[in-house]
Amino acid sequence: MAIDSEAGRCVSADIAAGVSPAAALFHSLADENRLRIVARLARGEARVVDLVGELGLAQSTVSKHLACLRDCALVDYRAEGRQSFYSLTRPELMDLLASAGQLLAATGDAVT
Repeated sequence: MAIDSEAGRCVSADIAAGVSPAAALFHSLADENRLRIVARLARGEARVVDLVGELGLAQSTVSKHLACLRDCALVDYRAEGRQSFYSLTRPELMDLLASAGQLLAATGDAVT
């Protein structure tokens, strides 16, 4: 999956044809709320209600971003009764984000 940059939502692979996998990955991480969700899930699994309370986002916003992250295979969930517990699928994602932080620090946040 990739991100429809105008609407800020995930789009199917056929719509995103021609987008390299690397570009699609970085597009999926281009939203600040998705980064906040990823950072929270790096500390352990969470339910939508947990993310809503901790991040101060609407339930629909959290659900939309989790769906995008799931479509990109960065997040998955396990069901326990009627609850779903979300977690990161690849801990290497945090290494990537840490490297990005180091790059930003080294460049003096020039991208901003």
